[in-house]
Amino acid sequence: MSSAANVLIHPSQFPDNVRRDLLASLRTRRVNHKFHYDSVKQTQRWLALHRAYSPTRNDADCRSIYGKGFAAAAAQIKTRRVDVIGLGCGGGQKDTRLLKLLKGRGKEILYTPCDVSAAMVLTARQTALTVLPEAKCFPLVCDLATADDLPAWIRIRPSTFAARLFTFFGMIPNFEPGEIVPKLASLAGPNDLLLFSANLAPGADYAAGLGKVLPQYDNDLTRDWLMAFLLDLGVERRDGHLRFAVEEGRFGLKRVVARFHFRRVCRIEPDGEAFSFKVGDSIQLFFSYRYTPDRVRKILARYNMQVSNQWIAKSGEEGVFLVNRSGVRAERR
Repeated sequence: MSSAANVLIHPSQFPDNVRRDLLASLRTRRVNHKFHYDSVKQTQRWLALHRAYSPTRNDADCRSIYGKGFAAAAAQIKTRRVDVIGLGCGGGQKDTRLLKLLKGRGKEILYTPCDVSAAMVLTARQTALTVLPEAKCFPLVCDLATADDLPAWIRIRPSTFAARLFTFFGMIPNFEPGEIVPKLASLAGPNDLLLFSANLAPGADYAAGLGKVLPQYDNDLTRDWLMAFLLDLGVERRDGHLRFAVEEGRFGLKRVVARFHFRRVCRIEPDGEAFSFKVGDSIQLFFSYRYTPDRVRKILARYNMQVSNQWIAKSGEEGVFLVNRSGVRAERR
């Protein structure tokens, strides 16, 4: 095993840009989600939360829908070689399952684990190296929300592979749909495939479904993970309390929102800039949109993307979607 890893860092995660985004988060009192994965400690807390509450870790049927999605995507790829780009790769467990399947079908693979967190990218890289050699893995640290030139960064890597498969697992709920879906559309060309998952609100009653899944967010592990951001800035637990609620979002969607409400006056000075919070002030730490299959289709259609197949867990809480640009299933020769 190599003692070093070559990781490409996009300018969106250069120190000056990270500082800019941090200060913007505090000024607007809406925290950019990337700051919950900023340190190894935060990454480890997220991984612990994922192990405890992720349906793919605790529901065999949910794991099976990913397997079906992987198989369907692999069946559409006719080339011997394929470039897999894991957007928001997290710990890389799902991507590695896909890589194993493609390898078992005789494919030659390049893999780009891409995440805002260097710790996550390194974790995904290490997981993928159980399937691929280091020379076939190209880790990339970037902020999907602000990296407007990401298509160029992906295409400049030493790849002549005809088929590209993008994955985007568990990420779409944490972005405003009007911002992330156009970004996905700009990345995936007419001959590319996109395989992504979305957290869903179970049942026929959308609002009731949100209430059912609320305990997956309002729990001690989630609180510890989210509070790490404020605690590292100098906020104390006794300065306020964290509340979870269901709120209206955009495009007729609802989302779970976590806000820290101050019950004491608090002042912090990150990077020499002062921020004061009065009693009754709040800061939004996190949000997670919950979709339905129909809502997924409608939002993708706004940006000339169409679901060619979908697999929904029996619980109704998670779905995997195979997407083509403009609904065209392109042949790969």
